[in-house]
Amino acid sequence: MKKRWNLPLWLGFAFVLVGLFTYEWFAQFPITRDLPWANLLLLAIGLSMLITGLVRAFRQPTLYRGKIAGSILTGLSVVAAAAFAYMMLFFVRQVPASTGAPHLGDRAPDFALPDQDGKQIALADLLSPNGAVLIFYRGHW
Repeated sequence: MKKRWNLPLWLGFAFVLVGLFTYEWFAQFPITRDLPWANLLLLAIGLSMLITGLVRAFRQPTLYRGKIAGSILTGLSVVAAAAFAYMMLFFVRQVPASTGAPHLGDRAPDFALPDQDGKQIALADLLSPNGAVLIFYRGHW
């Protein structure tokens, strides 16, 4: 009897890869930036499919392939998903708050930055009698 391909193993691994490598794309949207729930959902779907395929391979080894490859893919996926969850949910949250950052209403120190043409422009050059609005973004999303 010819063995069948164990499709949940390969689809599960594909879901795990998509969950791992789409974080940069999902970080563009405010709803998925602070808590990467979409990536975690993709990882959970992928891991559940991998486990389903692995159970199928071990319960019916004469019918389905994947005992060795499924074990390797599942192990790699579990380690990768755990590392992703650790980095996103714990490690990133340990970054200390910036105590030296200006607060609302504080006077900004004078600075100069290059414009799109490479010419230096100072904050004092941009200030008008009404003032200027500065928006500070985090250095890494």
